[in-house]
Amino acid sequence: MNQVGLVGRLTKDPSSRTLSEGRVHTTFIVAVSRNYKNQKGEIESDFVLCSTWGRPAVNVAKFCVKGSLVAISGRLQSRHYDREDGTRVYVTEILGDQVRFLDRRKAQEETAPLQKEPQSEADFDFPVPDAEPVNA
Repeated sequence: MNQVGLVGRLTKDPSSRTLSEGRVHTTFIVAVSRNYKNQKGEIESDFVLCSTWGRPAVNVAKFCVKGSLVAISGRLQSRHYDREDGTRVYVTEILGDQVRFLDRRKAQEETAPLQKEPQSEADFDFPVPDAEPVNA
C-alpha cells in the first residue's frame, strides 16, 4: 500500500504551470514538524516536496501562500532524471490527490475566510508547525 498523509506549512509560494493540453501542475514544499524535541529542546522539521495535478493544483495555486497550513494526502513517488553533465538525480515526492486548507489565505484574511480558523494549537491532535521552518 502506498498512502501518505502530511500536515505542515508551505515554505514558499507554490509554483504552478499549465501544460499544452491544459493540465495544471503545481509543486510546493511542506515543512512538517516532528513529534519530539532534539537535545537542544528545538522541534525539528522535515521539508517534503509535494506535487498536485488538476483541480487540487489550481486550488493550491489560488489559495495557498508561504506559511499556509495544509493537509495533503496522496502517494509517495520516486523518479530520476539525468543532468546534462551525465549525473543521475533521484527525486522522491508526494503526489497529492487531496489538499485541505487548514487556515485562511493571508491575502484574503480581512475579506473572505475560506474556513473557520482554529482557536489554538489545542484544536489539533498533532503538533502544528511554526510559520517559519526551524532549520530553514
